[in-house]
Amino acid sequence: MTDIALAIILGCCALGAGIAMIAGIGPALGEGNAVAKSCEAIGRQPESKSEVTSTMIMGCAIAETTGLYALVIAILLIFVAPGSFKNLLLEVVEKTAK
Repeated sequence: MTDIALAIILGCCALGAGIAMIAGIGPALGEGNAVAKSCEAIGRQPESKSEVTSTMIMGCAIAETTGLYALVIAILLIFVAPGSFKNLLLEVVEKTAK
């Protein structure tokens, strides 16, 4: 029984990590759109290059944090959560065996 439960835990952690990494698509699309629009704005008004560039870099940095949070969650789900859930499962099995 514990082998099947352990396999389910590992599979769900891997599935959760994959779903968390889908969040990386949002920042990529947002940053690409921001860079495209800032290039367009600089093309229209070259004298405002420094303001547009600094605003674009700040916006891209803020958007990138979403992808980094998703990466941290995925890493935790792959490396930390299976061990924690395995220990919890073994504790439950030991308590029910007594």
